[in-house]
Amino acid sequence: MPQKVRKAVFPVGGLGTRFLPATKAMPKEMLPVVDKPLIQYAVDEAREAGIEEFIFVTGRGKVTIEDHFDRSYELESVLEERNKEVALNTLADSMPPTGTVAYIRQREPLGLGHAVWCAKRYVGDEPFAVILADDLILSKTPCLGQMINTRDEMGGGNVLAAMEVPHEHTSRYGIIKPGFDDEKKVEIKHLIEKPDPKDAPSNLAVIGRYVLEPQVFDLLENQARGAGNEIQLTDALSNLLKTSPFYGLRFEGTRYDCGDKIGFLQANIAFALERSDMGQEIANHIKTLAKDL
Repeated sequence: MPQKVRKAVFPVGGLGTRFLPATKAMPKEMLPVVDKPLIQYAVDEAREAGIEEFIFVTGRGKVTIEDHFDRSYELESVLEERNKEVALNTLADSMPPTGTVAYIRQREPLGLGHAVWCAKRYVGDEPFAVILADDLILSKTPCLGQMINTRDEMGGGNVLAAMEVPHEHTSRYGIIKPGFDDEKKVEIKHLIEKPDPKDAPSNLAVIGRYVLEPQVFDLLENQARGAGNEIQLTDALSNLLKTSPFYGLRFEGTRYDCGDKIGFLQANIAFALERSDMGQEIANHIKTLAKDL
C-alpha cells in the first residue's frame, strides 16, 4: 500500500487581474460561488478526500483568506444571541481542525512551480496534493478523492487531473503526450507547457489537481525559468517523468474555469441548480430569460 496522501498545498498568491476591480482589495480565491468562496470549495474537496493538513502559499493582500479560516468570536457571539444555530453550524463546518492549517508567503509571483516549491518544508518527504482553487469541479465524488483512489490502485506514483480541450486551446494548458490509455486513466509519456496547437501531442490537458511524489521538490530547487519567464510546475514534472510513474485521470465531473469571467458565471449557475433550496427557482428564472433571447 503506498504512503497515504495527508497534505494539500493551495497556491493562492495570484493577483486575479482578470477580475479587477472586484479583486483590487479582495483575493480572487474569495470570490463567492453562490454562498461559498472558491477557496472554501477547494478545502472542502480536500477534506472529503481525506486530507489532514492544509498548506496555503499566499502573497500580499491575502490576509482575508487567513481570516476566513479563523474563528470570528464577535460574529459567533451575535449569532448565538440571535439563536442562529444553522449559521453557527455552517461556520463550524467550514473550519479545518485546529492545528492543521499553515501559511507561507510567496514573496514574488514567480509561477506555480515556485509556489509549490515554497511549501517544501511544510510537506517534507511525503506525497502531497496541489489544488488550484480557480478550477472548480462539480462531481458526485470529489475529484481529488478520485485521484487518490487511482494512485492507491496503481501502487503509488503521480496522478494529474486531465480533460480533453479543443485543439485550438492547447496553448492555454500543460498538454499530455499519452502512452497506455484505457479511456479513464492514461500513462503520461511527456508533458509540454502551453504548446502551439500545431505542436501539441494531443488535446489532453492537465487542470488544477495534482497528486505528487516529494521528489518534485528536488527538481524545482534549481528555480529554472520556463514559459512566461516563470518557474513552471509542468517543466519539473516533465523531468520527474524519467524516474517516477505518471498517470492522467479523466475524472468524473464538470470543471469550471473560475479564473475566467464566463467560467465563473457558469459555475454559479451550475452550483445553484444543484441546490435543493434554490435550484428550481433558478431553473425557472433561466427559462424566463431564455424566452427573451
